[in-house]
Amino acid sequence: MSSDDLLPSREVRSLHGHKGPVHAVRYNQDGNYILTAGSDRTIRLWNPETGLSIKTYEGHGKDVFAVCVPPTGADNSRFASCSADRSVFIWDVGTGRPTRRFTGHHQRVNAVAFNAEATVVVSGSYDASVRCWDSRSNSRTPIQLLEDAKDSVEAVQVLDTEILTGSVDGCVRIYDIRMGEVITDKVGHAVTSATFTGDKNCVLVSSLDSTLRLFDKENGELLNDYKGHKNDEYRLISCLSNTDAHVISGSEDGNIYMWDLVEGNLLRTIKAHNRAVTCVAYHPKKAGMTSSSVDGTVKVWGGADT
Repeated sequence: MSSDDLLPSREVRSLHGHKGPVHAVRYNQDGNYILTAGSDRTIRLWNPETGLSIKTYEGHGKDVFAVCVPPTGADNSRFASCSADRSVFIWDVGTGRPTRRFTGHHQRVNAVAFNAEATVVVSGSYDASVRCWDSRSNSRTPIQLLEDAKDSVEAVQVLDTEILTGSVDGCVRIYDIRMGEVITDKVGHAVTSATFTGDKNCVLVSSLDSTLRLFDKENGELLNDYKGHKNDEYRLISCLSNTDAHVISGSEDGNIYMWDLVEGNLLRTIKAHNRAVTCVAYHPKKAGMTSSSVDGTVKVWGGADT
């Protein structure tokens, strides 16, 4: 059986609990739990194996657009979220209460990410800024402010001493915090999602021209593009499989699309949701994934053997 045959394409279960669109979904480090963020102002913790809704986190005043967990090996007892209420929260998983609130952005906050040690949380906002916060402090002043973007920042990710951002101004930027440098790559279309590949050598970018692109991280060379899905209106968060072999994205037609990373060819289309698929997250250790949608549902997907 080829690796393509093991791609998750079988619906294992559908999770219902959010009222209204679900904007994002994230696995924890070992893949045993997922967090979902919704327009109903809540974050929900689920067991994707059983479908059990474990806890609901309430505190944001408007839509919650993104959640993130500390990277592998870091603290598993907390996570961060960001919202249209212009704030970033750090939550205690067990108590269900926020332990930190950062409120320096002037507009909605679209994206949030921890650094490797989970000592810093980075947020990207509609106000076109990226702010870095000391996660151990209650200070309202960010420890760093990045203002190179000319439009809404839709994606942030931290890798070692680098911060990756994607913006509606059509640019992907990589900041080397240690060197004090920034590299800008022009995509030419509004960027909705940007992520490093697992091997850290490339960047996968989604944009509002119904195209995903793979760039070489070092020189910005376009290595491949992926087409077939529809994405010209919504922010869709794409991902790679845990082996980096496949590119996966939701679509405004309710489908999930899967491509071969190297060849660029479309391998599979899954009829997933009734409306736009806002986010797809891949299981960190096995052939499985979770998707969220404007239709209010979250779906768990497994391979043929799971």
